[in-house]
Amino acid sequence: MDKAKRKRLEAKGWRVGTAAEFLGLAPEESAYVKLKVALGSKLKELRNRKRLSQVELAKRIGSSQSRVAKIEAADPSVSLDLLVRSLIALGATRKDLARVIASPTPRAAA
Repeated sequence: MDKAKRKRLEAKGWRVGTAAEFLGLAPEESAYVKLKVALGSKLKELRNRKRLSQVELAKRIGSSQSRVAKIEAADPSVSLDLLVRSLIALGATRKDLARVIASPTPRAAA
């Protein structure tokens, strides 16, 4: 959020914070959510790079299109196991996964 918008909201009495603050997440819970979001984003990036539809990826991993959409959106019902298996099905290496885990995570997911 840009500074001007934040100031306008605060001037009108709104409290501005992170999603983690709003949800009352502990630091480890916040880190877990950020990790799932980063892995889901990487999955979507790889799927798009390979020019696969969600339906085509679903067939590869033995799932449904709606489940792939949930995987990419880091839905709470999606396990890390499914995220990692899906990335591997798209050709992600252990090094690719390590890069995602080691990279700084987006603030919006916090």
